[in-house]
Amino acid sequence: MARKENADTANQGRLKQIALTYKMTRRVDSKVGLVVAGVGIVVFGVLLAIGFLIGHPVYAGILGFLLAFLAMAIIFGRRAEKAAFGQMEGQPGAAAAVLENIGRGWSVTPAVAMNRNQDVVHRAVGKPGIVLVGEGNPNRLRGLLAAEKKRMARTASDAPVHDFVVGDGEGQIPLKKLRTTLLKLPRTLTGPQVTATNDRLKALGDLMSNMPVPKGPMPKGARMPKGGRMR
Repeated sequence: MARKENADTANQGRLKQIALTYKMTRRVDSKVGLVVAGVGIVVFGVLLAIGFLIGHPVYAGILGFLLAFLAMAIIFGRRAEKAAFGQMEGQPGAAAAVLENIGRGWSVTPAVAMNRNQDVVHRAVGKPGIVLVGEGNPNRLRGLLAAEKKRMARTASDAPVHDFVVGDGEGQIPLKKLRTTLLKLPRTLTGPQVTATNDRLKALGDLMSNMPVPKGPMPKGARMPKGGRMR
C-alpha cells in the first residue's frame, strides 16, 4: 500500500510538472498544443495506413500510438526548452541558472566577480578545467575576466581556463548553446584533480563571501557599503 501511494504521488507530481511546463510554454508559444497534436496525428496516421497496406492494422496501430507519443514528447520538450530560454535571455543571472543545471561532475559558483555596472562573471569547475562565464557588456567583461584569471592563477595555475561571454554578438555564446558548449570541451582533469582545484578556488572566496556584511539584522533603509569588494 505504501509503495502504491508513493507511486501515485510521484505520478501526480509528474503530471503537475508537465501541466505547469505546458502553461509556461503556451504563454510564449501559443501554437505548441496544435503543433504537438498535429505531429502525433500524422505519425499515428502514417503507421496505421502502412498497417492496412501490409494487412496488420492492429499491430501497426499499436506501434503508431507508441511512436506518436514519443514524437509528441520530443517536440514538446524542444519547444518547451526554446520557450524557457526565450524567457531567460536578457535576464540577470540567466547564465548562472544554466550552469547550475549543467549536470553531474561540475561545481558552479555564481557571481565570483562583478562591477558597478552589474557585469558579472560566474565560475564552473569540471573535468575540462575552469570555465568563466561572463554576462553583461562585452567590453567591460574583458577586464573583469582578465582580473579573475589573474586572481585564480595564484592557486590554480595548473588547471586549464576557458572563458566565454554570453550573448548574440560576434565571438559570444548564445544562452541556449552554453550548456552544450561546455559539455563539448575536452576533458583534461581527473575527478580528484577537479576536487583539488575546486577546493583551492573556494579558499579564495567569492564576491558574496568577501563582501563585508554587518552582524545582526540589516537596519531598515540601509545600503551596502561602497567599500565592498566589487571588481
